[in-house]
Amino acid sequence: MVVNLPIQSTLITPLAVLVPLDANDFEELYAVASDPAIWEQHPNRDRWQKDAFSIYFEGALESGGAFKIIDPQTGALMGSTRYYDYDAVANSILIGYTFYATRYWGMGVNPMVKKAMLDYIFPFVSAVYFHVGSCNLRSQIAMERLGAQWIGEQDVAYFGEPMKKNVVFRIRREEWEITIR
Repeated sequence: MVVNLPIQSTLITPLAVLVPLDANDFEELYAVASDPAIWEQHPNRDRWQKDAFSIYFEGALESGGAFKIIDPQTGALMGSTRYYDYDAVANSILIGYTFYATRYWGMGVNPMVKKAMLDYIFPFVSAVYFHVGSCNLRSQIAMERLGAQWIGEQDVAYFGEPMKKNVVFRIRREEWEITIR
């Protein structure tokens, strides 16, 4: 769990509202996550199954930085994302574990959510990292479009899951400040 970093404020964008996740959100979030198409390119392709999703959800709550993402027009649950693994020494944090219902793909929701998260967190950290599955080309392209730099590959053990090959992206605060001008 992240300590001494205010990472669970409600964040509002025109396309999505990020609200801190709580234990009562499991069934509603699982209803979104139970679509196998969401996880096709993800290293943990079985997250659409309830047992696997339960592990994901437990990790979300333990992260201290998880959000449910809500459609501001309809109030429908769109997906989830989180801040995690704050490193006080490196003054960095990760953003990830993000997924959306397929009906929200290609609508500009993800870049807007990531921008809101980056804008919010950069006063507190100097770098944000992203782990992306090595086969998840959709998310790798999204990271490049966001301005994140590919910095290497790493085996990553997602919460409660086995190690999987990931690519690592990074955005530094000063790079983000230039990007958003």
